[in-house]
Amino acid sequence: MIPSSQDERWDARLWGALTVLCAVVFLDALDVSMVGVALPSIQADLGLSTASLQWVVSGYVLGYGGLLLLGGRTADLLGRRRVFLVALAVFAVASLLGGLVDDGGLLIVARFIKGISAAFTAPAALSIITTTFAEGPARNRALSIFTACGASGFSLGLVLSGFLTELGWRWTFLSPVPVAIIALVAGLKLLPKHSGEQRATGGYDLVGAATITGSMLLFVFAVVQAPEAGWGSARTLGSIAAAVALLALFVTVELRVKHPLVRLAILRSGPLVRANLGLVILFGSYVGFQFVAMQYFQNLLGWSALHTALAFLPAGLLVALTSTKMGDLADRFGTARLIVIGSVALAAGYAVFLGAGTHPSLATMIIPGMLLLGVAFALSFPSLNIQATAGVADDEQGLASGLLNTSGQVGGALVLAIVAAVATADGGTVTMAAIRSSFAVCAAIALLGLGIALTGLLRARGTATAVRDDDAKVLETI
Repeated sequence: MIPSSQDERWDARLWGALTVLCAVVFLDALDVSMVGVALPSIQADLGLSTASLQWVVSGYVLGYGGLLLLGGRTADLLGRRRVFLVALAVFAVASLLGGLVDDGGLLIVARFIKGISAAFTAPAALSIITTTFAEGPARNRALSIFTACGASGFSLGLVLSGFLTELGWRWTFLSPVPVAIIALVAGLKLLPKHSGEQRATGGYDLVGAATITGSMLLFVFAVVQAPEAGWGSARTLGSIAAAVALLALFVTVELRVKHPLVRLAILRSGPLVRANLGLVILFGSYVGFQFVAMQYFQNLLGWSALHTALAFLPAGLLVALTSTKMGDLADRFGTARLIVIGSVALAAGYAVFLGAGTHPSLATMIIPGMLLLGVAFALSFPSLNIQATAGVADDEQGLASGLLNTSGQVGGALVLAIVAAVATADGGTVTMAAIRSSFAVCAAIALLGLGIALTGLLRARGTATAVRDDDAKVLETI
């Protein structure tokens, strides 16, 4: 672990390792958003029904969100570098398979496998950073760059997909392959081996792994298929009930087993819990917004895929251009303040789109709204990652990272299902009124996130005041 002095100079190897990790999280995030613009072309080429087409997206979310906790804990147990590199190799193979198949079912399987691989690379990469860079300015700087790459990949994926879809939808699957291979080769040389790294001790909690993985898979499955099957259908309610039952069994097991998959006491950390709730709001609301915006721009306004992708460009550029400064801002102002400001920008960005009409203004709606969303991601996403991993022991960094990533994926699936239900409430037809209602739902969810962020800020101020009072008492005694 490197020192955390303000004036430290990272050597070329550390920069190289961070670049590898950033490249992979960029690819993971890219894969979440890039397929969206290509869906109409995939449907036409492979002859998929609308119900089957949604699983090209949902298959990835199912694998990713369902196995993140297992992926994070596996990194703690087997070694973060090893898990990261093996999962990256699987990601490259699955990407190649997705770009070559001619069958819709095989494409969905490839997407599911890619989601599983991301469930292992994402928490392993984050925990490599948090165990390599000391807590404080060094870690904050590394995390701000890392998380900004993830946010940039998610935002710029739409833009890149617009260009690639013009060449053919298969390029959205094939283009990440050479990048993943280069990252794999570089990772073998540059990632620290940590022969003396502190790993989690004990054996595998197989029952815990099975119950929590089954619970997450069932819950994500229930949420992503609810708009089609109906929220009150036997399939949806049965899946949710089974997920809750497995979760209850998981908690029971974790309280009794000697070496738990998830040490439940970690949830006593207020900052970690607030960070997880914050990411549910941030990522979930944006996934829902993106879905509605696609319907608005392409189906109601008749924009092309490229035109639609370019509308999201301001947010992605802002995140990319400010990435290296977020760590310094977190050191200076604290994560709680940045999350509050980011939450205000998030709600304001969605509110701008409440005026959506048949002739939207670039100057007064689209560009300002997208820039506000870019500010929200630039400030909140790195801060939530810093907050979630601060104060967590090295042998539980993978667990904390897995919890955070799981929150984002579950939030994305849940809010997307809610927003999709609102958008298609009028007999399955997307109308302008439904679009505005969906944007209003996103804004309301963002306001809920602001309330959570304000709670964190008040607690942080209370803690700072208590520390100052204690210092004053010590001085008086002296």
